Amino acid sequence: MALPSPSPTHLLRSHSSAVSTLFISADNERLYSGDGAGQVVVTSTRSLRPLASWKAHSDSVLGVEEWGSQIITHGRDNKIHVWIRPEESASIRQGPATLPDLSTPTICYSLDVNALNYCKFSLLEVSKQEGLLAVPNLVESALADIWSLPSRQRLHAAIGDPLDTSATTFSDGRSGSKSGIIMSMHLFYAPSSAPSSSTSVNELRLLCAYEDGGVALRKRTAPENKQTVEGRGWEVLWRSKLHVESVMAMTVSLDRTFALTVSADHLVGRYDLLVSNQQGASDGIAFKTKHPGNGAIAIRGDGRVCAIGGWDGKVRLYSTKTFKLLGTLTHHKQGCQAVTFACPMDPPFGNPPLREDLREDDSSDDEDEMTVEEKRARARWLIAGSADAKVSIWALMNFEKTST
Repeated sequence: MALPSPSPTHLLRSHSSAVSTLFISADNERLYSGDGAGQVVVTSTRSLRPLASWKAHSDSVLGVEEWGSQIITHGRDNKIHVWIRPEESASIRQGPATLPDLSTPTICYSLDVNALNYCKFSLLEVSKQEGLLAVPNLVESALADIWSLPSRQRLHAAIGDPLDTSATTFSDGRSGSKSGIIMSMHLFYAPSSAPSSSTSVNELRLLCAYEDGGVALRKRTAPENKQTVEGRGWEVLWRSKLHVESVMAMTVSLDRTFALTVSADHLVGRYDLLVSNQQGASDGIAFKTKHPGNGAIAIRGDGRVCAIGGWDGKVRLYSTKTFKLLGTLTHHKQGCQAVTFACPMDPPFGNPPLREDLREDDSSDDEDEMTVEEKRARARWLIAGSADAKVSIWALMNFEKTST
């Protein structure tokens, strides 16, 4: 039996437009939110006061992410900006912080991208100073490009099926592949337990979800630093099509062993990222729920619980093994467009922190140092962003007995 809905622990009202994206730093100290007007707000999770608020884009924000001492934002204005991350000052922590008084972060550099398909970037941190950025191709939205940061050099261009890109003509005049445009993507290194990763220390993989409801996993076969074009140097590991409608959101577990997708339909797709099927078909599983119309999904750090944001404004919690409904969070009156879990204090066994440079900040000597128990409570947060312009923070239980 599903648990009764609690009330949000905190409500943030820093936005005046629909909240479109959320991100929390690896040390759980900073919460990032972006909205439909291009505004980005950085909020301290200790004081719940904004550290920065600025108009990062002239159109809706697709994604925002912290990268070391910088912030990456991605907008529907076909721009990706990299900013210097502001620090929390004593005046903000101790006194009232009003949004107009906050300074705008300094921009470092920008990239021109193709934001036709509402697909946000995927960042893979190679080191503290270098990263790989996956985005839809500049010309054809059914293909993907991978850029190197901070050099802004395009390493891999037009990953996908270039020969099929004229196979379908869409109603708005676009040409596209049989699978349609990319709706979501995730760039990652294969886990050490992956069958085909034994020959390569850094086997780069790209998971893409498409307009036709399908998902494809590809691996890089080209040498690590060799530039490729027209999709060369990439091999399809498998394809799977579980949804009838377009994939609206996709997420990958912290240990990179499985992925989940949601759509306008009532299905949740689960995909095994350790499978390397020679026939090119994944053993993807479609789980049926009673609630169609979903636009956001996130997996908790331990991989046992997922949160799905619905168009009805509700956030539903499921076991990732059985997809038993664990509980429903009811507050927002409009569609929930973004959900994210706080980062675990103890990452899954065998999985190095994805943002290890930020983990070093855990022992900060702030005047209002939190206790270990307070940090553990914060690590159980679930954050949701809605079209009602509010961000809700929920303190969840452990689900240790109910998630198995």
